[in-house]
Amino acid sequence: MTKFIKKTFKKPGMTPGALVHVDHPSKKQASLSVLDYTLKDFREKNDVKVEDCFQYCDTDTVTWINLDGVHDVNTLKTLNDHFGIHPLATEDIANTGHRPKLEEFEDQVLLILKMLYSDPSRPDEIISEQISIVLGKNYVISYQEQVGDVLNPVRERIRDGKGRIRSMGSDYLAYAIMDAIVDHYFVVLEHLGEQVESLEDAMMNDVEPEMVHLIHRLKREMIYLRKQTWPLREVTNSLLRDESKLITKKIDIFIRDVYDHIIQISDTIDSYRDVLSGMHDIYLSVMSNKMNEIMKVLTIFAAIFIPLTFIAGIYGMNFEYMPELKWRYSYFVTITAMISIGVSMVMYFKKRKWF
Repeated sequence: MTKFIKKTFKKPGMTPGALVHVDHPSKKQASLSVLDYTLKDFREKNDVKVEDCFQYCDTDTVTWINLDGVHDVNTLKTLNDHFGIHPLATEDIANTGHRPKLEEFEDQVLLILKMLYSDPSRPDEIISEQISIVLGKNYVISYQEQVGDVLNPVRERIRDGKGRIRSMGSDYLAYAIMDAIVDHYFVVLEHLGEQVESLEDAMMNDVEPEMVHLIHRLKREMIYLRKQTWPLREVTNSLLRDESKLITKKIDIFIRDVYDHIIQISDTIDSYRDVLSGMHDIYLSVMSNKMNEIMKVLTIFAAIFIPLTFIAGIYGMNFEYMPELKWRYSYFVTITAMISIGVSMVMYFKKRKWF
């Protein structure tokens, strides 16, 4: 289940821009990779030292530097200081509890997004990871919490030279990364949608008590997804509205395409939320009807035995002067009367369609 409550703030009173990683500590060492390319050529390096990235600060090529492990604040600070990234931006990158947002600086743009994917070992659980993107004049730096992402299609396009990515600038690369992250929301939604449909089909056959737990979990997942997608609309709107010198006009049409995808995702999430709310109402109604049926049966039995209990109570009293007690046929007459009363009441209830 997606974790809603997450430690997101450093100690109160610290200096703005103080570099403190806010999340679960990790013992894994941070790793850096570089993809540097032009229209005709590309170079890829993995597990490079932070000093090896300094040469890409001002080149004629487009460079994509990726840092896996923002918990390594020393590597993060060294890299960002050399590229002239604002201390407040560096602080936001280290603090992995931010909502998606866009920050513009003098010669850089900071994008903070949420990357969602499913763990193969736990397919029912959504993993949320903050990914930060710094867009510069001729470079893009991406920061991830841990190794592994959904960006391999972008890397493959760069390696193979497919599409227009190698002929465009760093702003297109930033768009391609953002587009890959947003497109993977559809994969997560498709997986959740299959669970919703399976649950809906199961409820049409029979309603089980454990279904309410699954409904509750899916509703939490949808709320979390909506919490992450709603700010993305503001981010894409800002990219379209603000006139940044780092984002050319020819990229606007691609950003509008991302915006359309976000709207589609939001609509799908709202639809699933409505379906789950309806399923929850159906569950409550069915369980209430089952309870009513049980109470109706118990009430009928109680109603049948009320007069029988009354008769048994009358003749169970130990008074001396009760003529019927000494009559030879009193037992058989009493039993016959009790059976007749019971059968008559059952026939009456049947005629009234009470059961």
